[in-house]
This record gives sequence, C-alpha cells and structure tokens, in this order.
Amino acid sequence: MKLSDLSIKRPVLAVVMSLLLLVLGVMSFMRLTLRELPAIDPPIVSVQVDYPGASASVVETRITQTLEDALAGIEGINTIDSSSQNGASRVSIEFLATRDIEAAANDVRNAVSRVADRMPEEADPPEISKVESDSDPIIWLNLRSANMDQMQLSDYAQRYLVDRFSSLEGVAQVRLGGSQRYAMRIWLDGDKLAARGLTASDVESALRSENVELGAGRIESTDRDFILRVARDYTTAEAFATMPIAKGGDGYVVRLGDVARVALESSERRAYYHSNGEPALGIGIVKTSTANSLDVAEEAKAEAERIKGTLPAGTDIYTAFDTTTFISASVDRVYETLVEAVVLVLLVIWLFLGSARAALIPAVTVPVCVIASFIALYAFGFSINLLTLLALVLCIGLVVDDAIVVVENIQRRVDLGEPPLVAARRGTAQVAFAVLATTAVLVAVFLPVGFLQGNTGRLFRELSVALAAAVAISAFVALTLTPMMASKLLRPHTGPHAVKENRVSEWLNARFQRLAQGYKGVLSRHVHRIWLFAALMVGAVVAMLVLFKTLPSELAPAEDRGSFQMVMEGPEGAGF
Repeated sequence: MKLSDLSIKRPVLAVVMSLLLLVLGVMSFMRLTLRELPAIDPPIVSVQVDYPGASASVVETRITQTLEDALAGIEGINTIDSSSQNGASRVSIEFLATRDIEAAANDVRNAVSRVADRMPEEADPPEISKVESDSDPIIWLNLRSANMDQMQLSDYAQRYLVDRFSSLEGVAQVRLGGSQRYAMRIWLDGDKLAARGLTASDVESALRSENVELGAGRIESTDRDFILRVARDYTTAEAFATMPIAKGGDGYVVRLGDVARVALESSERRAYYHSNGEPALGIGIVKTSTANSLDVAEEAKAEAERIKGTLPAGTDIYTAFDTTTFISASVDRVYETLVEAVVLVLLVIWLFLGSARAALIPAVTVPVCVIASFIALYAFGFSINLLTLLALVLCIGLVVDDAIVVVENIQRRVDLGEPPLVAARRGTAQVAFAVLATTAVLVAVFLPVGFLQGNTGRLFRELSVALAAAVAISAFVALTLTPMMASKLLRPHTGPHAVKENRVSEWLNARFQRLAQGYKGVLSRHVHRIWLFAALMVGAVVAMLVLFKTLPSELAPAEDRGSFQMVMEGPEGAGF
C-alpha cells in the first residue's frame, strides 16, 4: 500500500493528517446543535381566529369552513386539522417534510389575506404561527411581584417582556398564563335600556363612533407646520359614563352612565395562575415546529437573566417548569456512557495485547475516529442527539478492529525476527485488502439505513452516517497512523530486546489456551454431524421468527420524565 508506505517513511505526515482530522472534528462539534432526537418534525403552520360571543356552529360555518377552502390549494400540504369552539377557530396545516417552513408560512398568509374580507367584522384578525395550534410550551417562566397586582403584572409583561421573548430565534408564540389585562367593562341595565327604547346594539354603535381618535389635518405657516388631531376624551370610567348614547324625544341626552355601570376591571376575570400557592403570571415559550427545544430553552433562560436586572423593585422572574431538563440529563448520561465505553475498550485492548506499547496504537484510533465523525454530521447538516451519540458508543468497538488486525500482523512479523520498520511495511501491505474489505462491508451495512423513507429513515439517518463515517475513518487511520506508530513502538516478545507481557495478560492467555484446546476437542467430535448443526440452525431461525411476532413493538421504550399533569373537567356551563 502506497499510503501506508508513505506514512512509515514520513511519520510527521501521518501525525499531521490525524491531527488535522481531530481539529476539523472539534470545529464541527462546536458548531453542531444539540437536541434530543434528529429533526423529524414536519413543518406545521396554524391559523387562529377569535370570534367573541359566537357559538361553535357559527364559528364553523363563517370562519373555519372559509379558511379550509382557502388553504386547501396550497402546495405541499399533507393534512389539515381544524377545530371550532365557542368563540375561537383553529386550523393546523401539516406540510410535507421537504417543504420549507418559511415558504409555507408565506403561502398561508397569502391564502388567508385573500379571504380576510369574508370574515365577520366582529372577529379578530387571523393569527398565523409556525407551530401547532394546540402545542404546549417547552418552558414556563413565572413573573411575580410584591408591589403589583395581577392586572398591573399582566400589563407590564405585555408591554415590556412578550416582545423580547418573541424575538428569540425559534420562538413561535409567547403565552401568558393567568393574564388579566385592563379593560373598560360596561354592565348594561336591561330595564333602563328598555325604558329609553334602546338596545345593546345602540350602545355598541355609540362606542364605535365616539371612542375614536381622529386626525384633523395640519396647519402650515411660513416658519412652522402643525399636525392637528382630535383628542379622545374617554380615558377613565367617569369619562365613559358621560358618553352620549342617544337623544330622547324631549331633547334629553341619554348618557352611558344612565343605562349602565362603567368600571375599569380585568378583561377576563376567570384567569388564575398560582405558583407554590402564590399569585403569579406564567410566561410560556412555544417553539416553532422545526426548532431545537434545547436551544430555545437556553435562549429563553438567558433572556430571563438579562431581564431580571431591569425589573421594578419587588418583582422577580424565574424558571418554573422546563421540559428540556430531561433531554439535557439524557444527553449528559450518554456522554458518560461514551467515556465509560472508551475506558473499557482501552482496558480490554491492554489486557489482550499484553503490552502497553501495543495497546497504545489502537487506543489512539478511538479519539481520532470518534471526534472526526463529527465532520460528516456537520457536512450533512445533522445534529448531536441521543441517536448520534449512541452511534459513537457503538462504533468504539468497531473502529479499533482494523488497527488491532494491523498491529497483530506487524507484531507477528516482528516476533519472527524482522526489523520493526520492515515488519510494519510488509505486515500492513499483507492485511490492507482485508482491512478495506471489512470497512466496505460495514459501511455497506450502515449507510443504506439512511435511505429509508418516512420517519424511520429520517430518525436513523444521522445514526447511519455517524457510524459509516467513523468506520471509514478508522480504515484510513489503520493504514496511516497505525503502521507508523507500530514501526516506532513494537518490540519482539522473545530475544534480548523482548517486551514481557503483564501478568494479567499471561493469565488470560493461559486460560484462552485451555479454552481453545477444549473447543478443538468438542469440534473434532461433532464436526461430521451435519444434520445436528442444520437442526440447530433451523431451530434458531424458528425461535427468532416466533419471538419477533410475539414481542411487543413500539418506536421508543417507555420512559418516566418525573412530571405529571392533572386535568379536571367540570359540568357543562359551570363557572370558574
């Protein structure tokens, strides 16, 4: 092999090539995102329209059906789910996995804008977000204050905090739990309205026409220009009470205070939020359908820390519930497993090769191959997740195989009396084809997994690429760095310059010799019984098929994340 010969003749080049793989691997690792599983979530865009006071049947006919008809013609739609309830309509559009979510959201906005004029005037403008309409927040932040009540706290959060969290990358929506916003509530008296021949529609028309602020043009002079406006006088409950509603037959002006009670109260009094028994305001962060949960949660917590220094006296913000805690703990545990696997593999290599010098050569292969595999993940736009880390754990035992084969063959030739330099060159050339064939077989097994269709293929695509990349790099290292190090470190086990094996290795070798002799005797007695081995193989295949049919199957094993929720449903019409 010219590659191995070049590495033996120029050891610095072999070291530099491996160091270059390490540097590129570290750079790729620092740029990869961290998540629980590969990105298999399809692009989802939702449309929500609030229609206060309308029943579910009215919402269905006047809003939901109109939106569905407008959205059905968009390219790349997989499914459309809609729900109509009292006062609200929600439509979720799931697109094909190949569709870009930004382009899909723009198409949804264009489709909704074409039917905006067909919506009822009383309905709120449609809200379009890149997330499922019923998706849960990934993190809840609590805002509490000793100096502000619930309405003041809600007003402060709406003015100063919601926009800051909404601008974070990957955030689709910010929900306020227990929000009680200021509203001028008008309690109509039916008897007084009837006595004056008025209806609720008359009061609504008066509010729409009177409670406005209009532009009044401008005044231009030689030196200065002035913009004029008609100021809105209705800013307090007392001012609203003086608003004229109608004029009676006797010329008396009926005012709002004559037929209703006006008070500055909460727009939704049936909203409560308590944390550890204390009133608080919940800030829920909902991520976009394709965003990384860990990144979004970390950005939200970092933004909360920055906000904490600007809050009014007696006000605090803190993390109440974080769904990504389990993900972080799982990833950290896999990292620990990765380190444990490396240590165990290196220990086994040392015990079986019997020499620290010989064990060092395949040991170097492990960090080079594991770290360099991140290059392939970064090149294909993948991420670090539980499956890619699992692939690295699995490949630790595979990446040392080629190096061990090369080292063992070189050691054999060294024990026969060849100089280490000659033994490294001839020994590597002797097994180079076997190393390449073994690597090609492993890559041919793992890589096709990435071409599977559906969620299964997308789920295991990153695992297959990580395994295939690590195995391919192990072959390169086994043919470059391994023979170079063998030519420098290996010594014969016999002769004046012999390197003695450690006692544990000697004890293991003795036991393996006895095991080999016993196996040889069993094999010699039964090797001619063809039908016995055929029956064993058939029995194994039948047992495998039976177990495959009887064992339960699921996408992922059941897991306990240490949190639970209770949902209680009262009788229909029950108040808070």
